[in-house]
Amino acid sequence: MRVSDALGRFGEQLAAQHLMAAGMEVLDRNWRCSIGEIDIVARDGDTLVICEVKTRRSLTFGHPVAAVTPIKLRRLRRLAAEWASTSGIRARTIRLDVVGILTPRDGQPIIEHIRGVS
Repeated sequence: MRVSDALGRFGEQLAAQHLMAAGMEVLDRNWRCSIGEIDIVARDGDTLVICEVKTRRSLTFGHPVAAVTPIKLRRLRRLAAEWASTSGIRARTIRLDVVGILTPRDGQPIIEHIRGVS
């Protein structure tokens, strides 16, 4: 496993724990289809949450959240519709969230959760 893959998996685990601590139910992780992957699918009350997780060790290449571009958001919207149609789970609303995680070599991870990115 590449170091970047291990960092990504570590970040996704931290994000899932963060979402559950915030009262959400994690429904799926690393769901894939022909158009891409959803890192985490969760339920927040009546809302289905599609969560993109970005993890970095430093700010050298910018904040992790900045890596979620408008193109990525468009793909996440299509992925959300595809997940909902194949899962059979219905939700009143669908929300796109981003969890950015900074994991400095010396210190605790810093987690930023942005709800309802557009």
